Amino acid sequence: MSMDKASADCPYPGCFFCVMKEGNPSKRRASILKFFRELPSQDDDGQVLPISGLWNTAMAHPNDPEFIELGIFECMSALIWKGLKNRRWLSHDQNIYIPYYAAHIIGSYTMNMEEFADRAVRAGIIPPLVELLRGRLTWVEQRVAVRALGHLATYASTFPAVASHGEILELSIQLAMSSLEIVYSHFYQYVDRRLSYHCDLLTRGMGGVEMESRKAEEWASQLQCWSLQLINCFAFKPEFLPTICKLEFLTKLPGMWGGLVNESSPAGTGLLRTICHHKLGRGPVAACPGIIEALCNIARSSDDWQYMAIDCLLWLLQDPSTCHKVIEKAVPALVDLAEISSLGDHKKLGDSIVNVLQECIESQGTGRTQINSHVKEEVEELLNSKQRLKWEKNMPKEDLHIKQAAALVVKLEGNSLFSSGNISGAAAKYSEALALCPMRSKKERVVLHSNRAQCHLLLQQPLAAIGDATRALCLHHPVNRHAKSLWRRAQAYDMLGLAKESLLDAILFINECSQSNDPDLSLRQNKVPDYAERLVKKQMRAAWLFREATIKHGGVQCEGDAGDMCDQETDDSEWETASESEMGNEERDEIGDDICGWENEVERKDKYKKASSKEIKHGYNVQLTEDNV
Repeated sequence: MSMDKASADCPYPGCFFCVMKEGNPSKRRASILKFFRELPSQDDDGQVLPISGLWNTAMAHPNDPEFIELGIFECMSALIWKGLKNRRWLSHDQNIYIPYYAAHIIGSYTMNMEEFADRAVRAGIIPPLVELLRGRLTWVEQRVAVRALGHLATYASTFPAVASHGEILELSIQLAMSSLEIVYSHFYQYVDRRLSYHCDLLTRGMGGVEMESRKAEEWASQLQCWSLQLINCFAFKPEFLPTICKLEFLTKLPGMWGGLVNESSPAGTGLLRTICHHKLGRGPVAACPGIIEALCNIARSSDDWQYMAIDCLLWLLQDPSTCHKVIEKAVPALVDLAEISSLGDHKKLGDSIVNVLQECIESQGTGRTQINSHVKEEVEELLNSKQRLKWEKNMPKEDLHIKQAAALVVKLEGNSLFSSGNISGAAAKYSEALALCPMRSKKERVVLHSNRAQCHLLLQQPLAAIGDATRALCLHHPVNRHAKSLWRRAQAYDMLGLAKESLLDAILFINECSQSNDPDLSLRQNKVPDYAERLVKKQMRAAWLFREATIKHGGVQCEGDAGDMCDQETDDSEWETASESEMGNEERDEIGDDICGWENEVERKDKYKKASSKEIKHGYNVQLTEDNV
């Protein structure tokens, strides 16, 4: 790496790091410019050192234009081509790291600044990135290539250049579907076959096998989610929807959720929302009953994708060409959500839901829209409750207090029936109390819905339990933060075998437990109920990102034990859920308490362990950020 100037104390002539210390700005720029021009044609040892330094600089200062103006994109593009075409050079010294660093540098400098992205496209970086996306090297380079291309595709000025390479969309779709299997079979499964440079990149040389495995799961999630992000850019353009809306791909989208390692990514649900925004996309989505059912489950959830799924269902119902295909599944889910006031930045979301449902009722009998009697009754009951709310606004306060007192009496009757073991009778009383309780008495209605959800659980009616728990969570302030309802819905999802949904609710329940200000729990802060820990562990295995790949390819092979499986799953019978074990009896004793706070459900004798909610998640809460390697 010949340079004109070097530090007198540095043993390496032309050291890039010494050039960076040059005090004269003109000389510094000239030396850096020369470095970028000459580096791709040189075969000296130690080239990876300045490239890794540039990688650090790009992550720390992605908006700094200096290197952009001096030709860093041209240099990185040439280095990727060199690695692809000259395998002898690639295998020499530590050059194997260079294509990865080069693609990552491109991605870092193009993630915020459209003018930098324009410069990158003019520098010719797309063709070498496409070759990496094809898998010409390994999945590690695919990950940073799809990241960089995803950034370029987000800008109006550079998207056409990305789209002109027709294979990018197809490659991204295939990568989104196969990424988890690729990482599992090419890295995670065989511990003794892991490429050393992969291990170094994953852990920065600071971790052992366990850390490598954990980071591999994180990177696999990012590979999938960044592929979805790139596809999402294409999905905004109707002309690409026929390619995206293939049945094989669409049906897999609800399961592409990023896992706990990437819980903030829009992932598959975000892409479905973009698809459903277009009429051309709604038809294929509505034609897949499994997708609609999954969207209903996501809409009832308490995670970052909830509003996205709600939007999908609303758009599908508002479209006359898709309404009749989704109405029987979508309406019950939306009825459960109609009490939600706002969700993040989405204000008056409940009102929007009610308006759409009312339009569905009014359009019955026109065209192909037909509503079965049960669904129609649910909507009419909802509309009647909204009318009740209007009437109650004009009622004297004394009358409202009388209604509230009457509801309390009936609720206590329900509690008594519940304690005596008459669960169906208790559920009927809670329904009667809900009919009496003023609509504005939200705290009391939260209690009644949550209590009725517990009755449904014990009566082995998980769908009804999910509906009531969801209504309680929508009424609660803040939304989705009522502990008992979270726990009851987690158990109901478990009964239906919906591991991801059960897991997310159980984790939120634990978070509520750890964050409670209830004085009765003050001495138990950061402790997790045994029953919740057991359910979380069970569902973490069932919802594990690599679960399908493990079933297909077998368990993890440890070094020196080719015939043995590491991390084999424990028999699920060991992880008996609370709904199947001791929770039922104690719920009978405690359901009578007002459960706006915590009461006794989490006050279980000798049933706490010293583990925080973060420990339960076992560190799997790394969000998708551009700072991850």
